[in-house]
Amino acid sequence: MTTLNYILLAVADPLKSETFYSRLLDIQPVEKAPTFVLYVLPNGIKLGLWIKDEMEPKPLPAGGVEVTFTEPDRAAVSATYETWKQRGATIVQEPSDKDFGFTFAAKDPDGYILRVFARAENPR
Repeated sequence: MTTLNYILLAVADPLKSETFYSRLLDIQPVEKAPTFVLYVLPNGIKLGLWIKDEMEPKPLPAGGVEVTFTEPDRAAVSATYETWKQRGATIVQEPSDKDFGFTFAAKDPDGYILRVFARAENPR
């Protein structure tokens, strides 16, 4: 079976994005260059930031995909929201209840949506 364990985002400036993601996630990349930055998150998922001008095939604009982070409960979502706000994230959806759970969303410098949520007890 194929394993999904890597998210690659096309970015305008990997080093600018590195500043954003390092501050937001409170981790440092394992690889850092002007054209590519790589994080390995505590759960083993990899997040790559590749300069979009060198990608083939050429990437589509940001916005059609969300990068999602889960939290165990509402309190953890609220705490992450406050932390991300303090760290300069642009909030595009305030914390709210949705059919799938309690959530908020921010965007990164390239316009990717970053969603944090805690699953509802009985999602629709």
